[in-house]
Amino acid sequence: MKIKFWGARGSIPTPGPETVKYGGNTTCVEVRLNDGRIIIIGAGSGIKALGNQLVFQNMKKGPLDINMFISHTHWDHIMGFPFFTPIFIPGNKIKVHGPLNIGDESLEKIFALQMSYNYFPLRADELAADITYENLKEGTFNLYNDVKITTKILNHPIIDLGYKIEADDVVFVTVFDHEPFKNLFDANPEDEDYDEFAKIEGEKAAQENNRRIMQFMHGADLLVHDTQYTNKEYLASKVGWGHSPIENIVHRSVQAGVKRLALFHHEPTRSDKEFDIIEKAIKKRLSKIKNHTMEAFFVREGLEVDL
Repeated sequence: MKIKFWGARGSIPTPGPETVKYGGNTTCVEVRLNDGRIIIIGAGSGIKALGNQLVFQNMKKGPLDINMFISHTHWDHIMGFPFFTPIFIPGNKIKVHGPLNIGDESLEKIFALQMSYNYFPLRADELAADITYENLKEGTFNLYNDVKITTKILNHPIIDLGYKIEADDVVFVTVFDHEPFKNLFDANPEDEDYDEFAKIEGEKAAQENNRRIMQFMHGADLLVHDTQYTNKEYLASKVGWGHSPIENIVHRSVQAGVKRLALFHHEPTRSDKEFDIIEKAIKKRLSKIKNHTMEAFFVREGLEVDL
């Protein structure tokens, strides 16, 4: 299995001289199985360049047959789809998988909405490729009969799925937008709405949900995880925003026996220079942890990882 990153930025594309090294496109990951089959995770702005490559290189062998997985439908994760060239070419087959969301709106409806005339010059029903949609829930299923896919609901403001792909004798896991679960009833005892029982049960629920996430990513050959903030940034003003602090995820990934950790969904205001400084600090932190072999690195646009 080969992984290539076409976009790793979170929230909004950030082109410019200060983001050249790590890239400014939003989330898109290409998964190539050993026999050449293609799985795409995320349709952020990075999918445009991927689409162009697929047309100019892969379509020499014939029409494309692609499975695309969407973690959730916040705009930074779907905004590139209308610019994905394969959707305009007859004969191509593209199956889009992802969760139902607020009001039980289907993926097909949400994707069509962003291609309405108010936002885009072509409507979804004018696309020439054979495009189908599959609404997912938490669970496990087989893709192509020999690829095992497991989905896990993450902690984000809307329904958001992590994906575990088991194929070619390796395990690849994505946790694109996720915040560690916290006790929602952790009120001050002096507050008038304080409830001791609710606080205790809330803590149990948070710990159990975090345990399930740890189990989901356990032993991954490669884990791609949202690490948008430093711990200082997170605690200062980002709690509840649905994203993770870097230090927390590095620690949890070591505990989960992850082999390689790809730090992902980059804060849009962070520069290449800042990434270099933080990555150096992470490596220093990891060097002090005994009995582990995990590698951790910030994703760079264009990076390829062989599993």
